[in-house]
Amino acid sequence: MRGAPEGRFRVLIAERNPLVVAALGEMIKNDARFELVASVQSGEAFLTAVAEPNFDLAVLGWKLSDMNGAEVLEELRQRSLHARIVIFSNDHDIAILKQCVRLGVQGYCYQFDDPAILFDTLVAVAHGRICIPYLDVSKINDTPLSRLTTRERELLAVLADGWTNLQIAARTGISENTVKYHLKNLYDKLEVRNRAMAVALYATEKSRGPQANS
Repeated sequence: MRGAPEGRFRVLIAERNPLVVAALGEMIKNDARFELVASVQSGEAFLTAVAEPNFDLAVLGWKLSDMNGAEVLEELRQRSLHARIVIFSNDHDIAILKQCVRLGVQGYCYQFDDPAILFDTLVAVAHGRICIPYLDVSKINDTPLSRLTTRERELLAVLADGWTNLQIAARTGISENTVKYHLKNLYDKLEVRNRAMAVALYATEKSRGPQANS
């Protein structure tokens, strides 16, 4: 990607919060290294912009008006679209950072970081480098499901298939109370409170593909 006239890098902002957009836009306009070309609030608008790019790099908020950052990044992959992206997250969740790295983002910073960190990240990404907070890359594919035993994975799979406690007990030859005990341990390991949350987590992890469960 080429830089903007006068050596400035053209920036697109994708963020649903107008206050964040206004603050970011003002900072970018006051930095001679960058030129703000546009802002969008929805994932679909961002994908359209990437398909016909007039920018060098994008600042992508984690939650847009119609989808989250993971969904946007997955759509980019599905459509074979490419862009230099810095995730601008307001959620200090290491799982989100890991997910973004797995999905190929080049930059990542938090909304509560010093603005200088954002601009250093933008410069690095604009020059083709990767700039993310410290992360133990050996654990990049760690997910809640990766911590389960084979038996626990099987139990979660039948929960997702709609099996009741009684059906699980009958088909495995254990008591219903034992099933409840195993389920409690499963929920604790997944850090969820109930069956619905466990199944939702399972569906989310499975939708990310094999790399999420390796």
